[in-house]
Amino acid sequence: METLYLAALFCLISFAALAMIDGFYLHIWKYRLYLHKESEVEHFMHTLRAIIFPGIVYFFFLQSNNNAAFTVGLILVGLDILVLAADAYLEKDSRVFMGGLPRWEYILHLFANGFHFAAIILFLVVKISVTSSALIIIPTVSSGIFHDIFFELVKQIFPGSIGLAIIHVAVMLTPFQQMFHRFQQCCGNHTTVSENS
Repeated sequence: METLYLAALFCLISFAALAMIDGFYLHIWKYRLYLHKESEVEHFMHTLRAIIFPGIVYFFFLQSNNNAAFTVGLILVGLDILVLAADAYLEKDSRVFMGGLPRWEYILHLFANGFHFAAIILFLVVKISVTSSALIIIPTVSSGIFHDIFFELVKQIFPGSIGLAIIHVAVMLTPFQQMFHRFQQCCGNHTTVSENS
């Protein structure tokens, strides 16, 4: 069991790091996808996923001993997969303004989503037992150091994921866009991507 928590911990740390680079630095800070007509729908999809993720963290991971909450978490995971599929389908057209999606960013997306869903699947292996007659949700009990570190990390990720969701929504609103752009200027952001929508 501890090996599964260690693997899930590695996947969650890797996902969190890559998601900050991709979801915040590239999509919002550098490319400002929310400003471009072609990428408005892509930003909306990212915003949906950013809103869904804190729900997954809370219901799927943190409240996993409550069967009703865990079921809600599973539904959110399914919804996240559907939004990801729609986002991937639309992404090619949404990056026309910058000459298409860079190959290295495509690879970054693959790794970020791979780690994201690997952490979920590893946790499912811990939580669910399939017998010949039933599907059993196993209560999560402290089983060692990696279990404890995993859940401590999940608790730390929760407020950050809410913050990232708020940023995704805020940059869609003109007053917050202006504030955000002033903040970027004071921090010396030098973007090479056109800001015309």
